[in-house]
Amino acid sequence: MENMVMAESWNPDFWCGRRVWLSGHTGFKGSWLALWLLHWGAVVEGYALDPDQAGGPSLFDSLEIAADLSRDERADLAQADHLVTRLRAFQPEVVFHLAAQPLVTRSYREPLQTWNTNVIGTCHVLEALRQLDHPCVSVMITTDKVYDNQEWEYGYRENDPLGGHDPYSSSKAAAELAIASWRASFCGLLPHQVPNLKLVSARAGNVIGGGDWAENRIVPDAIRALIKAEPIVVRAPESTRPWQHVLEPLGGYLALAEQLHENPNLATAFNFGPQRSANRPVAALVEEILSHWPGSWLDQSDPKAKHEAGRLDLTTDRAFHQLGWSPRWSFEVTIAETVNWYRRFHAGEDARQLCLEQIDRYVKG
Repeated sequence: MENMVMAESWNPDFWCGRRVWLSGHTGFKGSWLALWLLHWGAVVEGYALDPDQAGGPSLFDSLEIAADLSRDERADLAQADHLVTRLRAFQPEVVFHLAAQPLVTRSYREPLQTWNTNVIGTCHVLEALRQLDHPCVSVMITTDKVYDNQEWEYGYRENDPLGGHDPYSSSKAAAELAIASWRASFCGLLPHQVPNLKLVSARAGNVIGGGDWAENRIVPDAIRALIKAEPIVVRAPESTRPWQHVLEPLGGYLALAEQLHENPNLATAFNFGPQRSANRPVAALVEEILSHWPGSWLDQSDPKAKHEAGRLDLTTDRAFHQLGWSPRWSFEVTIAETVNWYRRFHAGEDARQLCLEQIDRYVKG
């Protein structure tokens, strides 16, 4: 499957006029997804906190898409009653739940906040969905870190045991259990169930791409260093990750929602990851970045650092066989597109146009 590229069953006409509720729309992945949906004519309501600008400019603000949304709702997932009110008022046909506390390092500092957002917040969304009285497809986004990581040499499959050492990973694994419980308990044909609700989870991680300025992520850290003409500080050069461009999983989410709309048997969990050759050490990622933006890097491995998985890998056979989905961009293309975005944005080019150009290149294959 390494070099096989299949055409996703995307139908832009499916999204034209489609009512889509998107949580986490002010985040990195959420901003890209909101723009893609708007580009295809969807009616999008966003629900999120204000953009996090701790590490740099907000991609959401740079895209200037707030006015294009049906509603730009700034609220917390903890507001359970407000979630119910907004979903009932908007009457979504498709829901993408991306809102989360997404950082491993922050989860060590704020474990309770991480669990409240990622687990209880997800349960609040699930409960609001349960109260809808019309057909709705719901794609709940978690992460590749939901698996009980054994540092295996092979990729994790969707039926492998869930777990998580750090508060972030364990909170996302707990969210997966909640999603599976609501699906089994409430998305069926019994009197207490909601037959119109189709509920699926999507697992992807180590997503990179233009516009990510988060703290303690290797690509944003590298770009900040290169802009300042400083060496890139690398804290775990040997750690291996499945590096994928942000458009890869987002394309998978869109394909999954389209097909789930017609086929309720797809209501389960799906991995979305890159080609196997994109599983590279952090050092290799940094070296590839430097091939496009010259600079240097420093190995600052800290044996006392908080635990992070040394090796992560996903198997995407289920998405390939059931959705016809496979990654389109190689590791080299992913890095080239990512660095090109940052260099052009740093030179003053328009973020929205840069993103739309990449979306169009990705869709065309």
